Amino acid sequence: MMMTHTIETNGETGAGTGVARHVIGIVGAGVMGRGIAQVAAQAGFQVLMHDSQTGAAERARSAIGDTLARVVERGRMSSEAREQALAHLTPVTSAAELSPCTVVVEAIVEALEPKRSLFRELETICSPECILATNTSSLSVTAIAAACEHPQRVAGFHFFNPVPLMKVIEVVDGALTARAAGDTLMAIGRQFGHTPVRAQDTPGFIVNHAGRALGTEGLQILREAVADHPVIDQILREAAGFRMGPFELLDLIGLDVSHAVMESIYRQYYEEPRYRPSPIGTQRVAAGLYGRKSARGGFYQYDKGTPLTDPEAPAPAPGPDMPAFWVSPQGGGSAVLALLERLTRQSAAGQAGLLRLDRGVRAAPDSICLVAPLGADATSAALAEGLDPTRTVAIDTLFPLENRRTLMTTPVTLPAVRAAAHALLAADGVKVSLIRDSAGFVAQRVVALVINIGCEIAQQRVAEPQDIDRAVTLGLGYPSGPLAWGDSLGADRVLAITEALHAATGDPRYRPSLWLKRRTRLGVSLLTPEI
Repeated sequence: MMMTHTIETNGETGAGTGVARHVIGIVGAGVMGRGIAQVAAQAGFQVLMHDSQTGAAERARSAIGDTLARVVERGRMSSEAREQALAHLTPVTSAAELSPCTVVVEAIVEALEPKRSLFRELETICSPECILATNTSSLSVTAIAAACEHPQRVAGFHFFNPVPLMKVIEVVDGALTARAAGDTLMAIGRQFGHTPVRAQDTPGFIVNHAGRALGTEGLQILREAVADHPVIDQILREAAGFRMGPFELLDLIGLDVSHAVMESIYRQYYEEPRYRPSPIGTQRVAAGLYGRKSARGGFYQYDKGTPLTDPEAPAPAPGPDMPAFWVSPQGGGSAVLALLERLTRQSAAGQAGLLRLDRGVRAAPDSICLVAPLGADATSAALAEGLDPTRTVAIDTLFPLENRRTLMTTPVTLPAVRAAAHALLAADGVKVSLIRDSAGFVAQRVVALVINIGCEIAQQRVAEPQDIDRAVTLGLGYPSGPLAWGDSLGADRVLAITEALHAATGDPRYRPSLWLKRRTRLGVSLLTPEI
């Protein structure tokens, strides 16, 4: 079926796949349906809204009016613009009244058969040129379309909650979707004021696919008892730059929802190890520990929405009997040495002569050994260099050391050595997190997996590299898109971390993507598409 629409561009009308005088139907008046209807009406589209529940569409229009009134009160919209948007929004009582629509977006229950049944009904109501778009976040667009007589007009149009604020839309091509259908939805998405990204129909599309690493690896780190969950959150928020740590995020979304998505994507990818959920999630869901919305709380307990956490213990003070510190030249040793030299010059302890550097080629027997491995644990780093593991402490240098520093000990590091290293690295007032031995620390593990999964999405041709990064930054709020992040940190370093994790654990979840391996070896950007 050839799909064409009349479009207007700067007053000119012609045939093509852009935005025309579309009439947009919305089926489903819940939170997502209301949000989509609001942005469509604000963009000037005529919107017909239907819900199978009597009165739901009328109530949704009233709720949108209340929302826009608050926007007016904050000075972000004029009263005239509010009235104009509401004038574009018409509740209808039956699906048959959607016949004038050129695009219908369903936002009903997230279940396959109801969506298939709705689309079969809409095919008998709407014209053959009408695009049928699903807002599904987890179901196959191809499976939904397969029930239709004209599956080529069915595409994914996945918004994120809250729709007016989350400015990304995934336009998803099913196996039978006509290119023109997706092109039209891309153009409409831009008219909404959003950023549309194009994706192939795969589990999780782009955003939910790319979001697997933060939560699943955070849970894996917790399961290995590398650190407690508040420490993991602190490191990833303050050192790596995430807006929220994985456990803060799981509590916000609700573990009942998040764990179900983890399991669903894991099963849909035929138990791909990269997406493996954690037994911790299963146990906590069974206990009703969902997060903020549950009376029992989640990983955190809450007081009026504020998580209750114990205050961070103060760092030990440098003492007069502080040993000298020797820094390994391997890995990120140069960054550690530069930091220590600055501390000896600028900190009070350094000025008092309490911080001393061992500048020997080999560490003196009574010196504390500081190592900065990439992907390896403290034990492996110590043994590889012939250092005394009881006097070895590792520091993570993947990210700048100005915000929060992470120290990692071997299983036999002496408590006095750990305390002295903690005192040294906190001498200038920067917070220090102490963790147990782990290949890849905390930030290295999580960020390397975020980047590696982004690379795998590109390798599978789910989306173009630039769209992957746009979707992740807008949909997940990460500090950077995964591919640009890999470039800025150094793709060779990210590859080294994943290879070291894979070698240390034997777990295929850490195996590096071919996209990462090839572009690293070629010395080109991870954002470089296939020619």
